[in-house]
Amino acid sequence: MSQPHVFDHPPRPMSQRVGAILWPSFFAAGVATMVFFAYVDPIVLRDMTFPALPVSREFGYTIGFFAFWLATSASSLFTWILLRPASRFNRPLPDET
Repeated sequence: MSQPHVFDHPPRPMSQRVGAILWPSFFAAGVATMVFFAYVDPIVLRDMTFPALPVSREFGYTIGFFAFWLATSASSLFTWILLRPASRFNRPLPDET
């Protein structure tokens, strides 16, 4: 007779899971943006990559911040996936009776 499956902790609300991914990555993206743009001018970067696009300095900062936020949130998401408890996925095999 199999026992009911017991989780090692209750599931977290969706808002808490999303916040745990986006909030730390927001701060990391802010730091990465400040460090990167302390050395790189968005106008010079535009002239080297896409000179025909009308990108202002402020828009370059914005694009950079969201690119860093996307990268750091992907990192946080992968960490969250790897740290989920194994009890959620390792279910006991059904009885062979």
